[in-house]
Amino acid sequence: MFQSALRTSLSLHRSTVSSSLRSQTFRRFLSQESRTKIQAAVTEYPVVLFMKGDPEQPMCGFSRGVVKILSAFDIPPEKFKTYNVLEDLELRTGIKEFSEWPTIPQLYVNGEFVGGSDITLSMFQSGELETLLEQHGVIPKVSES
Repeated sequence: MFQSALRTSLSLHRSTVSSSLRSQTFRRFLSQESRTKIQAAVTEYPVVLFMKGDPEQPMCGFSRGVVKILSAFDIPPEKFKTYNVLEDLELRTGIKEFSEWPTIPQLYVNGEFVGGSDITLSMFQSGELETLLEQHGVIPKVSES
């Protein structure tokens, strides 16, 4: 019983310290110029994906997974933009600070951070991603018959 309580206490302490340090680390390095560029990028198109590689040649399985999910919706090219974070170290680290999310890929819809691969997959499976894309006019609403 004591070990369980101790483990829980240590776990909570570790997560508090970890998120506190992560927050301080993320906020320290992104210049205002970089923040402004990333903000412009996430709002330039209705759907923006920061990924490793590009849709034709993803360089990691998580990026590949998100690309496959998004391709299921046939998003028009004029509403979808990807950025290869492997081509720009400043972008690769900056986007993590901007979103306060530690991993790539990162999906944005109408300038709002949606999540990484796990969240995108979960939203796809539940139908939430389709609803989100419909609500923002990215894809047409499916009429119910």
